[in-house]
Amino acid sequence: MHDDLIARAKVWLAEDPDQETRDELAELIDAGDTAELSARFGGTLQFGTAGLRGELGAGPMRMNRSVVIRAAAGLAAYLRKQGQGDGLVVIGYDARHKSADFARDTAAVMTGAGLRAAVLPRPLPTPVLAFAIRHLGAVAGVEVTASHNPPRDNGYKVYLGDGSQIVPPADAEIAAEIDAIASLHDVPRPDAGWEILDDSVLDAYLARTDAVLAADSPRTARTVYTAMHGVGKDVLLAAFARAGFPEPVLVAEQAEPDPDFPTVAFPNPEEPGAMDLAFARARTTDPDLVIANDPDADRCAVAVKDGADWRMLRGDEVGALLAAHLVRRGATGTFAESIVSSSLLGRIAEKAGLPYEETLTGFKWIARVDGLRYGYEEALGYCVDPEGVRDKDGITAALLITELASVLKEQGRTLLDLLDDLAVEHGLHATDQLSVRVQDLSLIADAMRRLRERPPAGLAGLPVVRAEDLARGSESLPPTDGLRYTLDGARVVVRPSGTEPKLKCYLEVVVPVSAPAGLPAARTRAAELLAEVKRDLSAAAGI
Repeated sequence: MHDDLIARAKVWLAEDPDQETRDELAELIDAGDTAELSARFGGTLQFGTAGLRGELGAGPMRMNRSVVIRAAAGLAAYLRKQGQGDGLVVIGYDARHKSADFARDTAAVMTGAGLRAAVLPRPLPTPVLAFAIRHLGAVAGVEVTASHNPPRDNGYKVYLGDGSQIVPPADAEIAAEIDAIASLHDVPRPDAGWEILDDSVLDAYLARTDAVLAADSPRTARTVYTAMHGVGKDVLLAAFARAGFPEPVLVAEQAEPDPDFPTVAFPNPEEPGAMDLAFARARTTDPDLVIANDPDADRCAVAVKDGADWRMLRGDEVGALLAAHLVRRGATGTFAESIVSSSLLGRIAEKAGLPYEETLTGFKWIARVDGLRYGYEEALGYCVDPEGVRDKDGITAALLITELASVLKEQGRTLLDLLDDLAVEHGLHATDQLSVRVQDLSLIADAMRRLRERPPAGLAGLPVVRAEDLARGSESLPPTDGLRYTLDGARVVVRPSGTEPKLKCYLEVVVPVSAPAGLPAARTRAAELLAEVKRDLSAAAGI
């Protein structure tokens, strides 16, 4: 075993084009560090519907130039088999460690395979890449990003020519082509031949951002904005300036791209502490709302003043607010969300007489809904301009929520007032998450097995009226590893995360409210129910 491990590591070392990872691997081989070598050579980073995502480092279980070159070559082979061997592949990247290298390697591989490649001019938000694919008529797109993962991670997200992320069977077909690459020496990588795009694609994206707003809407809401050390700032400021909103006040410590994300433990607005600096800025400037993007700016977080201090709105709350705003503006088309998001969207769409669809988790599914007008996911992802960007877009979502805040401000109201209206109209929909991060992935499989073998008959004293194993699929949903429990007045979805070592449980309770005066009692009841559902579910899953 030891000799085999060292031999495999030496073969990898001989092919590795990156001096940094070569040195790192040579050191491990010289030290005979079998534990670390086993961790890096115990398999290969799996290419799936989220593309690739993992920790940076040498070896097939890490993100590095060798892994990226193989992924790009596999994608090129797949495109050739689809009859698109002379097509254009457009490549974007964020400001993480190695992102620019991975983008350049991808362009070289595509050029060497006979495809045309074009790279965005600098680190830009993921939605700009998603826009560029359709704008330029590309056959595929690649975004080098690990979104809101920790600083040591990077990733590789693949889109096809429709401008949305890959779904089965394309992911498995690309993975098979990657596996078929015997040696990196077989992958031609010229030093030139691809195009570095100018700002015209970004200008075209920004020109479209205006279209998400109503022509005559008020533009008065004042914002504090954080880019969370990512790439959102310049594009968001340009979009806000074009729209005529007051210039956002920046959280200076987090405004510029920094791959080390020095002020946050996790560069994700949902994580505890990530918004502390933004709230501190808001306390001194008293804006109407706080807006945050994640590092690749495809997500948008919103915080509001609630009593004396600031609080983050849940993704489901923002999702409902944007839907209500679009309905009031007379939007037509299908409203869609993933199965883990609040059922309130369905109620809003139904009352407005609009088509509504549920999809599996992820914008790769939401973006594919026929006639999509608006789609959202509870993890702070909103698609408000599906004709322009068939993916979540934290820039246009920020514009739309600021427009809504401006409309309400003119009426002497706030986003919280509108949430109250929605609760009285449709019932108080309260959501929460039980999320368990693990070191050992078998714990997630054990919890799923336990729930499948002994599904709960009730949670929080509410009977389970329907238990569904989503792995079986249905008329409306392809199979996925997940469980859904419909209760009398509540709903629970349990699934392993697709991008992190987490088991995620999505909880929702609905408490009827007959008048505004009943809201405080309804909130108290909802909080009690959610706590009880969480406790009972933890016990049933053994987590």
